[in-house]
Amino acid sequence: YYPKGENGRPPYPLSIMLRVHCMQLFYNLSDPAMEDALYEIESMRRFAGLRLSDRLPDETTILNFRHLLERHGLGKTLFKEVNKQLEKQGLMMREGSIVDASIISAPSSTKNQSGQRDLEMRQTKKGNEWHFGMKMHIGVDSARGLIHSLEATGANVHDITVAGKLLHGEEDSVFGDAGYQGIQKREEHQKRTGVTWFIARRPGERRTLSEEHQRMETLKASIRAKVEHPFRYIKQVFGYDKVRYRGLAKNKSRLYLLAAFSNLLIARKELLV
Repeated sequence: YYPKGENGRPPYPLSIMLRVHCMQLFYNLSDPAMEDALYEIESMRRFAGLRLSDRLPDETTILNFRHLLERHGLGKTLFKEVNKQLEKQGLMMREGSIVDASIISAPSSTKNQSGQRDLEMRQTKKGNEWHFGMKMHIGVDSARGLIHSLEATGANVHDITVAGKLLHGEEDSVFGDAGYQGIQKREEHQKRTGVTWFIARRPGERRTLSEEHQRMETLKASIRAKVEHPFRYIKQVFGYDKVRYRGLAKNKSRLYLLAAFSNLLIARKELLV
C-alpha cells in the first residue's frame, strides 16, 4: 500500500515513517507537535533514522501516513503481527481469557466547526456520573494480561453484548466482572462447550456468601486484575484517556497499535531474556 514514488518527490522510507508514527503514539502528539519534535529532539531523530541535515517529514506527511494506516486497516494488521511474534515466543496463552471494557471520553461540547457532537460517541451513566464518549472492549489472556482481542463501540453499549467478539474460542475458562453476569445463558455462547465461566458476584450478593465462597471471589478478582494492566498502559502511560479523532474507526485503528505496544511492555522482561 505504501507509495513507490514513481511520480513526484520520493517518499520517505517506510521504516522511518513507521517509527515516526510510533513515537507520535508513544507521546500522544498531534501532527504539528510531532513535526516540531523531530526538529527539536535529537533522540527522536536518531530513533527514526533521521538527521537534522535531512529533509524531515512535515505534519502533512505525518497525517497522510496515519490516513494510509487507517484506510487499509493496517493498525489491526500490525497488532496481529505483534501477537503472532509473542505466540512464537510462547508468551500468548490460549487457555483462559479475561474480558472487560473501559470508557474513553470525548468532547461533549458543540462549540466546534460542525456545531454538533461526534455522532458515533454516546452518553452513559456509570455509578452516579454521566460520561460521553466511546468504549474500548478487550479480551486478554489470563496468564499475563496480553490483549488478544479488541472492539470499539459507543459508551452506551453494554459490555456483555460485545463479549462474544472478544473470545477466540479456544478458552477453557473465562473471567469477567459483575457486568458480565448471565453471559453463559446468551444465545451466542450456547455452543461453547467445556468453558467454565468465572464471573464476579455483585457486591450485594458477596455479603451473603460463606467465608469459603468469599475466598473464591477474592481469587477470581486477583486473576481478573490482570486486565487492568493494559488499560493502565493505554490510558495513563500513552495518555489515551480521551479520544483524539472523530468517529470510532480512526480511534479503533489507534487503539490497535496502542494494544500492541501495551503487549510488548507487559512481556518486555521475558522478551529481553
